[in-house]
Amino acid sequence: MKLCVPSTGKDVNSKVSYHFGKALYFLIIDTDTMEYEAVKNTMQVEGRGSGTGAAQMVLDKGTSAVLAGIIGPNALDALKVAHVEVYAGASPDDTVREAVEKFNKGQYREAETS
Repeated sequence: MKLCVPSTGKDVNSKVSYHFGKALYFLIIDTDTMEYEAVKNTMQVEGRGSGTGAAQMVLDKGTSAVLAGIIGPNALDALKVAHVEVYAGASPDDTVREAVEKFNKGQYREAETS
């Protein structure tokens, strides 16, 4: 599965960025192999609408799921309309690697649409 995790840095040892739309990077990770691609979030400097723009960036990468601490309602709705699974509750205390390991163990709940 291609999982997107918002991150403070460019690799899986970086911390999870708590807020999806304000992340510095998105790591697009193959949950089976842990191979990943780091994508700079060019929308994080935007004010209003940054979450929707960030969602489009993730969709353009063919992501099947997103794992975040929190995700705004507009980004959540955009991802859900595109049939991307969205999971909430990732901790900024965890590295991206740790968050993916917890994800693989089923420790996150799917986010509700607004």
